[in-house]
Amino acid sequence: MTFVLKSAASALAISCGIAVMSAAPAHAYTLMDMLRGDRQRSQSTIFMDQAPGRPVPRGAVGGSLGGLDPEAPLPKVSGPRYYTYKTETLQFVDTGKFADPVVTGAVADVSASGDAGAEPAVQRRFLAQAKVRANADVAKALEAYYGDSRNPLVWVEGNQINDRAKAAMTALADAASVGLDPADYAVQTPAIDPANPDPAFRDRALTQFELELSAKVLAFVQDTERGRIDPNKISGYHDFQRKVVNLTPVLKLARMSPDVGAYIGNRSPDSPQFQALKTELAKLRAADGGNEEQIVVSLDKLLRPGDSSPEIANIVKAIGKHGSETLRTDHAATLAAYAGGIDYSPDIVALVEDFQKERGLKADGVIGQATVRAMTGGDTNASKIDKLVVAMEQARWLPEDLGSRYVMINQPAYMAYYHNDGKEQLSMRVVVGGKNNQTYFFDDEIETVEFNPFWGVPQSIIINEMLPKLRSDPNYLDQLGYEVEVNGHAVASSSVDWYGSTDNVSVRQPPSSDNALGELKILFPNSHAIYMHDTPSKSFFKRDMRALSHGCVRLANPRAMAAAVLGTTVDDVAKQIASGQNHAVRVPQRIPVYVSYFTAWPNKDGVVEYFDDVYGRDAYVDKAFDATTKERGAQI
Repeated sequence: MTFVLKSAASALAISCGIAVMSAAPAHAYTLMDMLRGDRQRSQSTIFMDQAPGRPVPRGAVGGSLGGLDPEAPLPKVSGPRYYTYKTETLQFVDTGKFADPVVTGAVADVSASGDAGAEPAVQRRFLAQAKVRANADVAKALEAYYGDSRNPLVWVEGNQINDRAKAAMTALADAASVGLDPADYAVQTPAIDPANPDPAFRDRALTQFELELSAKVLAFVQDTERGRIDPNKISGYHDFQRKVVNLTPVLKLARMSPDVGAYIGNRSPDSPQFQALKTELAKLRAADGGNEEQIVVSLDKLLRPGDSSPEIANIVKAIGKHGSETLRTDHAATLAAYAGGIDYSPDIVALVEDFQKERGLKADGVIGQATVRAMTGGDTNASKIDKLVVAMEQARWLPEDLGSRYVMINQPAYMAYYHNDGKEQLSMRVVVGGKNNQTYFFDDEIETVEFNPFWGVPQSIIINEMLPKLRSDPNYLDQLGYEVEVNGHAVASSSVDWYGSTDNVSVRQPPSSDNALGELKILFPNSHAIYMHDTPSKSFFKRDMRALSHGCVRLANPRAMAAAVLGTTVDDVAKQIASGQNHAVRVPQRIPVYVSYFTAWPNKDGVVEYFDDVYGRDAYVDKAFDATTKERGAQI
């Protein structure tokens, strides 16, 4: 199975794949030598027969732009970008048909029939004068409900709002408990002056309130099921099919519900992950105004065993506060005996190492910013609350039920998790895209595992990283053993005009011990060419900050993940690899994979953990929230 890139247009979104090559024999020249610019070695060891920079003869194969000025700037392939969020268009609800004479007559008949929920036709007629803005889906649902003469008003009875309306307003006012903004759903109770004898004034106010509250209830239901904002409008790195929420029956069900507040409030996702986020949010908001004591550890460089620092006191205090009960018990003597010294002594090193291990950090006793963040709680209550609200929004973009068997990749955590029978059965460290080659946020389905894979080099890497070297020496890829094709025909790298267009040029690396994808890759075909794979560069997994790839997800234990998704054993996976042949095996059943981005997310025990916002995406979600609330609150 091979994947050959044929067009630059499709490559603009692709930033996946390259891994740092493993150490090569002294006589070998690797791709990383090329990318590092190891000019001296390449000239003296490999390319004795062709000096770097030698022009490619005219007539060499290449793209239609051959013969470009060698002094012209090198082309670049840019990745996706972040956008200024554009809110969805709000339109006026078409109320014109609400006052149709046939409709009002029918309502009068309903009223005469004794239906307690019916209203005088003259009052309903004022719905045609109400002015309410809503998105297209909400407007359609309002027009369908109120345009049907058989449907009585929901929130108004006689000359006043009913108890149902009060219950609905109370439920909307509690929107913050599920990570939404109550301001988006606020409705003013109609100001009716009892001394004003004009019934028309009263009926206009009541019918305006009726339509406004219905619009807000529908908006709340839609938001709590699919999210307030459209993720695809945040950046090109977000890729979701936005959920369609059926709003048609909502008003009828709200009118018939014996507890409309519960009906509205229970529309939020009920997955264990969402409920854990909701519980954590309530706990933090109930805390003492977010003014809990913050322990600050200020280090301007790494603190290593044997060093000394006045921050040792704060380090011990922080671990004593944020370490687990087991950790505090195991190191009770150290914590009790500490007298304020500045030496990073062996007993304190052992305390730090166990704390690092507990938090999934490299347990080496070296204190850097990741360890400091973990031991000081990382975030204030306010910043944690913000992360929870963003996470609850993002959870709505995914299916409410993630499935009993799935893979979850959480980029800020640099972790991948395999769930089966509703339980986490496997977890491992991962490397994700660097800030300039970010991994996308999307969901898909795992289909195949490919053993001994080829690496089809993306155009972004060909152009941004290989092309400068190829222009110096077109023979590079031939010597490295890479396969080059032009218009689907195999050619020597040295025969390509690397000053021309690369649109019709494809490059791939055959299976080998140095292959950038290692022993295997796990595919869930998507337009971003992102997948999970092995890597020869194992050292990256020892780092705490692992945003280091070109966009794909490198697995610390790829054989275990492959065995899990194939429903087989690691030994069987090893046999597949040992064949040395490139071949793909379909998974027995497609498995959902969530390539996600949560800076707050519950672990397998339901405890919410917080992570650094490595790509700065939460700020863009917050800006989208603000823009949405501003648009919804705009005066008519």
